[in-house]
Amino acid sequence: MTLALRNLLSRRDTLTDPEVRRFLSEHGSPIVEGGTVTFLFYGRATAVRLRHFIFALQSSQAFERLGGTELWHLTLEVPLGSRIEYKLEIELDGRTVLVRDPLNPRIAHDPYGANSVCVTPGYAVPAWIQPDAEARPGGSESFSLQSAALGGERHVDVYLPARMRPTRRYPLLVAFDGRDYVHFASMRTVLDNLIHRDEVEPCIVAFCQSPDRMREYAACEEHSRFVGEELLPALEAKYPIREGAANRGLMGASLGAVASLHAAWRFPGRFGRLFLQSGSFAFTDIGRHVKHPVLEPVLDFVNRYREEPSKVAERVYVSCGVYEGLIYENRSLYPILQKTGMEVKFVEARDGHNWENWRDRLRQGLGWLFPGPLNLVYE
Repeated sequence: MTLALRNLLSRRDTLTDPEVRRFLSEHGSPIVEGGTVTFLFYGRATAVRLRHFIFALQSSQAFERLGGTELWHLTLEVPLGSRIEYKLEIELDGRTVLVRDPLNPRIAHDPYGANSVCVTPGYAVPAWIQPDAEARPGGSESFSLQSAALGGERHVDVYLPARMRPTRRYPLLVAFDGRDYVHFASMRTVLDNLIHRDEVEPCIVAFCQSPDRMREYAACEEHSRFVGEELLPALEAKYPIREGAANRGLMGASLGAVASLHAAWRFPGRFGRLFLQSGSFAFTDIGRHVKHPVLEPVLDFVNRYREEPSKVAERVYVSCGVYEGLIYENRSLYPILQKTGMEVKFVEARDGHNWENWRDRLRQGLGWLFPGPLNLVYE
């Protein structure tokens, strides 16, 4: 704890509100020193709680009010290299609201809004997510196709690598929740940068978005048939895609990872590269308890795969945050995938179930699955 903060908190009976406001204007919140993090809130409240997304730690932790001031504080020990998303739960006049930390300008966006972000030393936002003036941007196209499997029209956004040559053929990567990867994980910029740096081979990326992901990504037979029997042939007919399973990949996060594994399992030999991020790989050893009804088909699929594991791809990159409730499922899947003979890389990060965690794994995952000249030399 910094000396200034220690002095502030020690004066609980003599501290004035002007002094508190001056301190907060200079230091903000949270205050991080090594692995010690102190969260602060200033304002009228009958109770203040930290609502974070760290599995295995009490998700709502109470602040303490400092003397007769309107300053509230909470100190936690957090491992170095951590990145935590959180909100504050403010109780006042019988009402409780969940808000971003008004003293913290650092936020992260997702499809449901935004959260405040706290990081400890050892974590840094990757430089390769920022636009590089020297990296030529890839192209962008869109097309639609009618799906008999899903019963309707589907829209696909396609990333084409810079300097794409009509006489050359390219690997293909299909990304589920594709628009979210673009909007919340900067994936187009990441592709531009990593291809420019020769870390990732120039590739064609199909960004797909489901209107009903909770059903279609949950080990859904119809969705996998769409991917294997409709989407893949349509992409191969439209773009110069290199032949062979080693040049075709699927990726997704959460249920998108389930959709990727299920499609590869349903059509073995068609997709040789899998990028599975924080997969919702629900399974049971005893009974059939499931966290949510939407996971029932996932439970059936993963239980079946665990009983009869098979080689569905050649390389599989699995990542998960240690602060996620899904870390146990992903750790358990890793040795099962390995024993099939697939080449598997499993990576854990001190982060949670969020898009910036998944963004931060893109360089390593894409560079391992589709290595460019640099990674082919140094791998």
